[in-house]
Amino acid sequence: MDPHAQAPSGAPGGDSQRSAADDRAPSIDEAFRDIGSAGREGLSAALDTGRALRGLVVADLALARSALGRALLWVSVAIVFGASSWLLLMAALIAVLNGVLGWSWMASMAAAAGLSLIVTGVGVWQALRYFEHTRLDATRRQLRRLGIGDDDDDATPLGVAPGLTPRDPNRTEAR
Repeated sequence: MDPHAQAPSGAPGGDSQRSAADDRAPSIDEAFRDIGSAGREGLSAALDTGRALRGLVVADLALARSALGRALLWVSVAIVFGASSWLLLMAALIAVLNGVLGWSWMASMAAAAGLSLIVTGVGVWQALRYFEHTRLDATRRQLRRLGIGDDDDDATPLGVAPGLTPRDPNRTEAR
């Protein structure tokens, strides 16, 4: 029987029969090779993950590009039919104001135009409100905290070095 052979794990006394060679630490060369091998395996796994992520991003962008085209098509269909419906609705309002309430044609059309202008104003106001979200204020604020980028409000005029104040031509200096 080999003195270095290990008893089966289920056998009694199997752990106590380990040899001294199994308990010693690996040599520095073996440890260095093991660390290098683990590093190569980690790098290989990271590269595989990067390739998979790149494939996912490429596929996602292709899907988004296709969806954007289709969304624009359907938005244009919605705009055309919405505009034609609005025109018909305004024509019906003018007919009701003129025929049922007895308003003149001019007053009826002015009321319809006023209603259209009010809806347009609300739409422009909301669009401007939502366009404020496209300024990426939170991201810009975090980048400024990291020292990246400049604040638009603090932009220095042309010809003035950063950190210096522009000279006022109307100010007199005491010498």
